[in-house]
Amino acid sequence: MSRISQPDPELTHRLTRRGMLGVAAGATAAALVGAAATPAGAATEAASGSAGRGRPVLPPGRLGIQLYSLRDKVSTLGFAPVFAELAKYGYDEVEFAGYTQGSAGPITLAQLKRLARNHGLNPIGSHVGYYSDDPNAYTFAQNLTKVLDDAQALGLKHIGTASGPFRYGSTVDAWKRAAQEFNTYGAAARARGMKFYQHNHSEEFSFATDNPKVRLYDVLLAETDPDLVFLEMDIFWAYSGQFRFSKRPDGTAAPFEPLDYVLKQPHRYPLFHVKDGVSDPANTYGYRMTDVGDGDIDYRRFISAVTRLRGERFAHHWQAEHDQPTESFTFARRSSEHLHSLREKCGE
Repeated sequence: MSRISQPDPELTHRLTRRGMLGVAAGATAAALVGAAATPAGAATEAASGSAGRGRPVLPPGRLGIQLYSLRDKVSTLGFAPVFAELAKYGYDEVEFAGYTQGSAGPITLAQLKRLARNHGLNPIGSHVGYYSDDPNAYTFAQNLTKVLDDAQALGLKHIGTASGPFRYGSTVDAWKRAAQEFNTYGAAARARGMKFYQHNHSEEFSFATDNPKVRLYDVLLAETDPDLVFLEMDIFWAYSGQFRFSKRPDGTAAPFEPLDYVLKQPHRYPLFHVKDGVSDPANTYGYRMTDVGDGDIDYRRFISAVTRLRGERFAHHWQAEHDQPTESFTFARRSSEHLHSLREKCGE
């Protein structure tokens, strides 16, 4: 089985830039930003179902983690100790951001797949770059067959990109052109039994430069085939986008609710990134990123709203993530504790 010697450079650049941003929800995010979430330290009490709480918000078997959050541990300890810790913390799935992440010693895809399964972890997806000026780059545009070969070797059901559809610019036609490329990748992925997906940042919710009445994310949804192209909503960045782009460039109101996108087309969102932030309206991006459960995003409400839809409880996968955790194992443990502690309110 082939080895992948290094992560895609475009993806590395994109994720590093993400990690440099501290974000914070503004007043327009008030619908899902409210009282502080249940502290992770209260997980044991909450898990007991006390205080009249109902069934767990998180469906069993659907908690994953984006391994970029643990890149420091993978690079120093290797995948095996990291997977052992994740299993101990109650994770069910992992999402890759490169298949080495600087891990100690080379590893084949077959070994990586077996290692995850031996720890009871299901490899659910992976982030790969969209395009590059390098014709040999490990991206969808330059090496689609290789990208899909590797995803298939790992047994992935989803293969996607964290790159925005900005390849040709920020006009409506530019995004239509990118959407057609995404349709091509989606068709190729479906032919192999996989789903192609795109992971958002806040910029996807900005407006077209040639038509400021049009939100670019709406172009992506309209111009991609819903049977071929799927979305991984990064909930944190979606609320950052709400904070940043609830007004058009001319100052007119253009409010939107990220949850509404999901509720209107839940089948298009098989994956989510669950990351949290403390409200800081003075910050350009709106949130200061923190461990899940320490911030102001109401995940009890968000996840419940999706999983209560008819036939949708087990249709989605929830990946915890933090771009720059203070201590990555602590982040992983506390985020799992918090998400497992959440209970639906009786009567909802």
